[in-house]
Amino acid sequence: MESQKVDMFMMTNAKFFEGHQLNAIRERLLQMDDDKWPMVQTLQFKDPTTALLISIFAGYYGIDRFYIGDTGMGVGKLLTCGGLGVWAIVDWFLIQGATKEKNMELFNRTFMF
Repeated sequence: MESQKVDMFMMTNAKFFEGHQLNAIRERLLQMDDDKWPMVQTLQFKDPTTALLISIFAGYYGIDRFYIGDTGMGVGKLLTCGGLGVWAIVDWFLIQGATKEKNMELFNRTFMF
């Protein structure tokens, strides 16, 4: 794929991934065929900042975990009222990293080759 397209993707989507993952994403995109570019543009990554805000305001109900697609943990938090509050508070510190990992899983699942 063209370097300009890869640079554009990296500038607009870098906040959705961990810093140590960016080089691997860049290399994978550079090796990819140009015919896959429309598929790259349609990917919808979850915003870690949005996940944090949801976690702060509605984390007791597991909505933050449902937002990132972690349904099992969302149900667990919902049934226990956020682990009696403890689990909800711990997620304030973990939810951004979990969101970025889910985004990387989506990227890897989409571009397996």
